Amino acid sequence: MKKRLLAILLAACTVMSFAACGSSSDDTSSDSSSETTDASSGDSGDGTVQTVTDGKLTVATSPDFAPYEFYAIDEDGNPTLAGFDMALAQYIADYMGLELEVVTVDFDGVLSELQTKSVDLGMAGLSPDPNRESIMEFSDIYYGGGQSLVTTKDNADTYNSFESINSPDVTVGAQTGSIQLDLANENSPDADIISLPKVTDIISELLAGTMDAAYIETAVAESYQKNYPDLEIVMDVPYDVEGSAIGVVKDNPELLAAVNEAIAAALEDGSMDQFVAEASEQAAGQTYEGLLDGSGDAQ
Repeated sequence: MKKRLLAILLAACTVMSFAACGSSSDDTSSDSSSETTDASSGDSGDGTVQTVTDGKLTVATSPDFAPYEFYAIDEDGNPTLAGFDMALAQYIADYMGLELEVVTVDFDGVLSELQTKSVDLGMAGLSPDPNRESIMEFSDIYYGGGQSLVTTKDNADTYNSFESINSPDVTVGAQTGSIQLDLANENSPDADIISLPKVTDIISELLAGTMDAAYIETAVAESYQKNYPDLEIVMDVPYDVEGSAIGVVKDNPELLAAVNEAIAAALEDGSMDQFVAEASEQAAGQTYEGLLDGSGDAQ
């Protein structure tokens, strides 16, 4: 099986949704203060939950996965961390009576941050993959989703099945370290599989015609399709676990219990539905997906 890892450097970035791509970067943080909820704080804030930093809930995310996490661009061109994962993170922090601190890294960096216990939670559209259980615990499912095979409208009649893409002559993309990469290896092992650090990189390659098809989480693919009508979702990709969970640092059962309690509350009071609706609307506008430096500039 022929595989290669592409590193993409874009000469210029736009404020549209696949605009900024880059290689690995330093961590940046945000308190996500723009995300507000009606969650009651204090239910889990009795001091029994230990976090990496006292008084804070530290969450790692990869902001290139709209509508889960991305930067919404306001009328003045300022980026604000957004997405329903970020809204839920704020809800959980409020529920526990903690201040939210967000660390932005590439997707595989989210896994590394959890493995080294540098953060409390990882929120990046994570699927509860048993292969990851050695480095993190998984919360209850907070959002049901699926997996899709994506190409362009011009190629929709050609690359619309596993058989059609399972060839060394076909380039198939998936995000580095993701469930989608596992699905690519499982369902199209003979393809030229391209692993890229950001979904934005994958979308860019598809639209440029240098990639034939890609495995992308369904909600994310639908979000990109709204902004880029040339994209086409050609089929659902079967996967045993349908839905997203939060990665919780290991050996902290009190934190896991508190997170699950907050998720249950967000689902019961309708907040999660509101978060998804608002994030989907924001993702259809001007966005930036990728990492920013300490000054808020694209890396």
